[in-house]
Amino acid sequence: MELNQRAHALVQPIIDTPQEIGAELVQLACGAKVLDLGVTAGRGGLEAGRQMAEICLAGLGEVSFSLGDAPGTRTFVNVCTDRPELACIASQYAGWQIKTENFFGMGSGPMRVKAAKEPVIQELNLTDEYPVAVGVLEASQLPGDDVCQKIATDCHVDPKKLVLLVARTASIAGHVQVVARSVETCLHKLHELKFDLSKIASGFGAAPLPPIAADDVVGIGRTNDAILYGGTVTLWVNETSQRLSEFGEKLPSSTSLMYGQPFEQILRDAKFDFYQIDPLLFSPAEVCLVSLQDGKSTIFGKKNLEVLANSFGQG
Repeated sequence: MELNQRAHALVQPIIDTPQEIGAELVQLACGAKVLDLGVTAGRGGLEAGRQMAEICLAGLGEVSFSLGDAPGTRTFVNVCTDRPELACIASQYAGWQIKTENFFGMGSGPMRVKAAKEPVIQELNLTDEYPVAVGVLEASQLPGDDVCQKIATDCHVDPKKLVLLVARTASIAGHVQVVARSVETCLHKLHELKFDLSKIASGFGAAPLPPIAADDVVGIGRTNDAILYGGTVTLWVNETSQRLSEFGEKLPSSTSLMYGQPFEQILRDAKFDFYQIDPLLFSPAEVCLVSLQDGKSTIFGKKNLEVLANSFGQG
């Protein structure tokens, strides 16, 4: 089953009964279906964010909540997958900037495979012939006909065959779907370090769900900090523990020169240009690598509760 087909199977029940998770279906003139899960005040919630995250994983991962202990929160977002390269890199990674004169959003989900704009997608050499494109947008406004027509064209589908789930960061669903990216950030950093991602058999991650921010910039800061300073990921890998240690020492967020400040401050210092931020910063605070070849595991990095408390308004 292709990635967009998997995601479409999960999104169809939301299209049929959006009110069940506090969503709203907006049918545009061009025919595109836009699901508001957290742009309009009062839309979406924990379940909307959980389902949004699983759709973003193309149904190849499970997202859940658990009790935990972190400054200002006792709720953690967990993600697990046995198909980490496809779920996290081919689908979940927010690698597509959707930008027009009057709209900006970060695009993720399996529609990225159909568009094949990013080098990482091209490297995977994937194709997806399913007639529907499913995507997730982190945006402060809903996309209009012009944006959806552009996305549909890039994905080589009719606009009537485009389904987008949208939430702003400063919403419950928006917070959940970003914090659910702990494993994805770990895999993407390993990709940056030139590790063969096909050797990773399974992944599990957990990160604290921050207090829901009142505006998107604070929300972007808190949700990133949840992973950078409070996230923990375990990967089960078909590689020797000695070889894994060579990569593990470079893997936690603390190995970046930009580590140590709340992400909101880092973002403001970069004048909101993500390309000015060290890409090696984006990784969990703590990573456990388990060798499936020799049965040994090693933990790298550690959580930074001081920065987390500052970010979450508890400092």
